This record gives sequence, structure tokens and C-alpha cells, in this order.
Amino acid sequence: MTVHPDAAVGFARATAAYERGRPGYPPEMVAWLREGVGSTAGRRILDLAAGTGKLTRMLVDTGAALVAADPVHAMLRALHAATGGAVPAVVATAQALPLADGAVDGILVAQAFHWFATEDALAEMTRVLAPDGTIALVWNARPLDDPLQAAISGIVDPHRGDTPAHATGRWRDAIDRSTHVRLTDTRTIPHTVRCDIDSLVARVLSTSFIAALDEAGRAGVERDVRALEQRFGATPVLRYRCEGHLLTPR
Repeated sequence: MTVHPDAAVGFARATAAYERGRPGYPPEMVAWLREGVGSTAGRRILDLAAGTGKLTRMLVDTGAALVAADPVHAMLRALHAATGGAVPAVVATAQALPLADGAVDGILVAQAFHWFATEDALAEMTRVLAPDGTIALVWNARPLDDPLQAAISGIVDPHRGDTPAHATGRWRDAIDRSTHVRLTDTRTIPHTVRCDIDSLVARVLSTSFIAALDEAGRAGVERDVRALEQRFGATPVLRYRCEGHLLTPR
């Protein structure tokens, strides 16, 4: 299956901004995800749509046999650098995984399932998953009742177009309709990230459809984000709502 153009172009272009600007995940959520997929020594875990390895590197010390997959070469090069080459990586989409049936005990998908929330993807994910395995989804969602997050949305949303987003909830519809998986548990943990204006710019420019804009478009977005310093100060606080969801095969 082809990758959405905003993901293919944007994430390839914005790897450095993604690594600098995107937040990690709260320790409580990481512990919950580890337990959910059984990320322990001897277990086989797939980090699907792994990106630059923001979550992958939080799993290395579990002793699990990790493999990362992502359709964007540049992202996997950054993951390789971030993990010191400790995690094997394959270029692949969720709909076509180069793994055998039942090859992994758990699958983690961080900040990405909305890109491929289809029955075809869920069928392929459950194919490579052991019958008693678990799929864990996690997002750092941006609460729009936070003034800074609302201001950021005011800058970026006019450029969104048809780009998939977690906020639409369509990913949840795909799960509810699925004949392959069922939702078994959910957890939400609020957390905050203090940044400077440069890392805030990186966070916004790492957004797929913003990174996919032409040079003039990206420059205009950067100018508008830098202007937020006048309202929110030089070291603004970004508030997130970290959502985790566990799925098991039907």
C-alpha cells in the first residue's frame, strides 16, 4: 500500500525536527505499555511505524528482542543512530510486514495508528502477532483547551487538508468495526514538556503536512510560531494527554 504523500515527503524532510521537537512518553505510560505487550527478556516485540525511535529506545533495556519497522528510510536512519544500531529495522508498511505468521509476541504503535487505521492493516498486524499477543497504541494527544496548543492549532490546521489525524477518532471506529481485534484496556496520563522557542518551532515543523509544504509555506509557519513567544514566553510549557490502548486478537 502506498504511504500518504504528507507522511512520505514530510517525515523524510523533517527527521531532525522530529527528533528535536517531539516529546517522549511519561514513565508511567511506558511502564504500562511494557507490561501490556510483555516487553521482557525473550519476548519478540515489533515497534511499528517506529519513526526516529522515540519509544523504541525506551524498550531496549527490557531485554526483549526488538525489531522496528517504518516506511520512511530517513526515520529509520535516525532510529539506528539513536539506538546505536541495537535494534534491527526494516522498511515496511503496516499492510505488508516482512515477518512470518506469529513472528512477534507484541506490537507497539506510537503516534501513528491513525495513518493506517484500516481492516487490511489490522489483519496484517494480527497475522504476524502470536495468538496470545497484544497490540499497544499510544499517542501524545494535544488538548485544545490548553491555550498554547490551541494557538498552535490555529497556525497549522489551515494547512491540514485530508491528512489523517488522531483527533478525528476515525482510528477508534476502525477498531470498533474490526473482525480482527478488540479493545481490552485504555489509560490516559497527562504530562507536560517545557521547551524553548526553537524546540517549539521544531515540534510544529515536524508535523507531516507542515514539513511537506514548500519553502515559503514552512517559513510562514515558522514565523507565526516564533511570534508565540510574545504571548507565552521564551520557555513555554506544552501540555499533552498521553493515551494508551491495548488490543487483542479476536
